[in-house]
Amino acid sequence: MKAPASYQFGRHRPRWVPTVRFYGLLLLGILFAFLPAELWPIADVVPPGVLQERLRYWSLGLGLVLMVLYDLVLFGVSVWDYIRMGRWQITLERTCESRLSIGRQNPIRLKLHTCGEVSLREQIWVELYDDVPAEFTGDTPYFAFMALPQRTLELLYHVFPPRRGAFQWSGCDVRLRSSWGLAWRRWFAPLVTEVEVYPDLIGLRSLSIRLSLESSGSLRRRRYALGGTEFAELQEYHLGDDLRLMDWKASARRGRPLVRAMEPERDQTLIILLDRGRMMTATVAGLKRFDWGLNAALALALTGLRRGDKVGLGIFDQQLHTWIAPQSGNSHLGQILHQVYCCEPVLAESDYGGTVSAILGHYPRRALVVVLTEVIDEVASQELLAAMARLTPRFLSLCVALRDRHIETLAHRPLRPQSLAPVDQVASLYEQAVALDLLHQRQRALTHLEQQGVLVLDAPADQVSEQLVDRYLLLKARGRL
Repeated sequence: MKAPASYQFGRHRPRWVPTVRFYGLLLLGILFAFLPAELWPIADVVPPGVLQERLRYWSLGLGLVLMVLYDLVLFGVSVWDYIRMGRWQITLERTCESRLSIGRQNPIRLKLHTCGEVSLREQIWVELYDDVPAEFTGDTPYFAFMALPQRTLELLYHVFPPRRGAFQWSGCDVRLRSSWGLAWRRWFAPLVTEVEVYPDLIGLRSLSIRLSLESSGSLRRRRYALGGTEFAELQEYHLGDDLRLMDWKASARRGRPLVRAMEPERDQTLIILLDRGRMMTATVAGLKRFDWGLNAALALALTGLRRGDKVGLGIFDQQLHTWIAPQSGNSHLGQILHQVYCCEPVLAESDYGGTVSAILGHYPRRALVVVLTEVIDEVASQELLAAMARLTPRFLSLCVALRDRHIETLAHRPLRPQSLAPVDQVASLYEQAVALDLLHQRQRALTHLEQQGVLVLDAPADQVSEQLVDRYLLLKARGRL
């Protein structure tokens, strides 16, 4: 759904702003005050004598008078040039999605239409600055171009929302420069656009298209080739197909070799647990770690629902804050999105043991339980390790750790001489040693989880959605659930 906002200049009084050329020509008038008396024409007209000597002392005054007259004429020409710009009429429109996606470059389009009682050969210089919300980053919304009458121009820039919530564009600053270049005609258009920043809807839309394509054509055959235990359909035999899947009776009836295409089982259960405790408040790649985890949880929920599974979602800190029971159907994703949209991380230690106990009480049947959190080391994550071990007898558990690539960059920085002061070199080496130690301790904790039978996915926070979806589809294809 688009959120358009339009404004036609003229309803609000514009302002006259002098240009640099105007100030430059204005300063030229000072030259009249410093012209020598010999250069004045009166020096040749008045005969030598006392009168000429007295007038010579008035050369500075005459220069000042001429300077004032020159400045008044220049000002009048500038005002006339400014009034001539009033013949131009401009309509400005801003269009964007009413729901922007966090962690994505969202496109914002400005459409500018010029018209008025001007010649089709006439041109005007336009400068435009869109007043985006202060917290947004991305492209600089500044445009400068030459506009022609009776034309429509579309401008595009992108914004990167750093958090979820409601935001508003207050307006747009536009300046028109006159044809003689002496004045600006400036407006601030109250072009108000209100939007809401949601989790990664752009990523969900792309994932939905990908899953739809995998259900048809060559991608569909590729999905069947991954394997499964549930019969899907009969297909013609191709070189390399498993002969054990040959359907001899159907082949005899049709007169050509046919094989059974198998797909992963449906109507299984997927439970997603998202940590919103203290460790998820850190900022990674421009977003909070919790926001990256929420995007990954929604992507996984969409994939599970598209594959016919029941999906449940829980968000926890010191207790199970939000619990959505496992259900199937495409409409269930909308219910999940509505309930988790306003969730934010808190500065509190997460109770992994209590959350696991609650899940064991809520759902006793076998399911795939995915826990999205952060792992530091064996000591700090001791409660997480114990809680994940409790899940393994009944559930297939997957621990997803959201890695910070900045720490990896520090740890794997090449050791070469740097043009730094000795104190700065020591600080740089100390940072690298700490980063290496953090990675080592983190790897030990993840290895401990794997030894307990827990599946582990350690992925960069900004890439965890894609890798988590691929891991889930692989587990489904191998029949691990």
